[in-house]
Amino acid sequence: MKPDSFTQKRHFIVALGKSLHKFGTSSYRLENHLKNVSKFLDVPGSFIITPTALTFVLYNSEDQQEYNYVVRVNPGDIDLSALARTNDLVEELASGQRTLAEAIERLQDIAARPSPYNKFWTFLAFGASSGAFALLMHTSWHDVFWSTLLGFLVYLMVLWSERSNSIANALEPLTAILVAMAASAISLIDPAINIPLVILSSIIVFIPGLSLTTGLAELAERDLMSGTAKVMDAMMTLFKLYFGGVLGMALGTLLWGKGEFMLSEQVPTWTAWIAVLILSLSLVVIFKARPRHAFWGVLAGFIAYSASVWSGAYVGVALGAFFGAFAIGIYSNLFARFMKAPASIVMLQGLVVLVPGSKVYIGLNSIISGSVIVQMNQIGSQTFLIFMALVAGLIFANVAIRPRSSL
Repeated sequence: MKPDSFTQKRHFIVALGKSLHKFGTSSYRLENHLKNVSKFLDVPGSFIITPTALTFVLYNSEDQQEYNYVVRVNPGDIDLSALARTNDLVEELASGQRTLAEAIERLQDIAARPSPYNKFWTFLAFGASSGAFALLMHTSWHDVFWSTLLGFLVYLMVLWSERSNSIANALEPLTAILVAMAASAISLIDPAINIPLVILSSIIVFIPGLSLTTGLAELAERDLMSGTAKVMDAMMTLFKLYFGGVLGMALGTLLWGKGEFMLSEQVPTWTAWIAVLILSLSLVVIFKARPRHAFWGVLAGFIAYSASVWSGAYVGVALGAFFGAFAIGIYSNLFARFMKAPASIVMLQGLVVLVPGSKVYIGLNSIISGSVIVQMNQIGSQTFLIFMALVAGLIFANVAIRPRSSL
């Protein structure tokens, strides 16, 4: 039964929007979802969502008055577990299983609920994701080992930032500086490591490839304010990381010199599949996905990677990303239909395997320093084309199979 109080409806819509934004929902998806919810509640509404501000305009048909609500917020972090629970809550409200008062109270409980994974598992996930990325880059076992250890250091910095606002404000460049200094020191005892690649692998959780892709997707959806803001924020994060890496290497060279690089044997090609498995499992923990969705998230990584590799053999790496994104878009929409959960839960985990955020970092290094982290031809144009291919793949996937819900 629909509630009669406009105040309750208004309270729920505003609380829902703030919660979903906090859980990392993209702006255009959030706007569409809020429109659907307000329509169900019989409260005409208009919404403008950006990474740092929420604007709600709700119309009360009883007294012919408009209610405006504007709030300044911080950009949200991806929390797939909370996103899934919030989606379930809206479904329960729509089916009459919960009253609006219960739904409002439940929203507060979801926001306060801790991650499904404790700090130990998150610690392991940070190290594993760094090592898996190095493995995916077909580098040496030396790089994989040290990237994993430095990934653990990155998580310690994240824990520190949770206790200190000053560290939180400078987390990305400060972490890059410490990782780069540590990598420079490691090169003295293990000259077989590729220092720039180890730095990139260690801080891969901060590389904003997914944010860039999301921003471009929002621009493609004509959500210009949010899309532009996300793209520029992602670029600034990338600049901060790169500056931190360069400064850290310079400080390391001043403090303890520079080791002489010794080329070592690369890992076998087949290890890329192990890397995808480890990376996908790590993303389940880092993105805080529910344990019951873990298998589907890992499967999303394999679908995205295998589709892009298979098609890339025929049409090239850049266009292969289109088929990878198309496959993950189809898969995520089917997942949403049959599992009755947001498509974003598996789509985001699959996209991370495809997004070329690391190539932007590598290209930035090639432009500024003239040195090459890994050998890649036409990295600038290829990276741009991959981003466009990912956005196009998701758009065509939504045309082929319409999403079940707006999330």
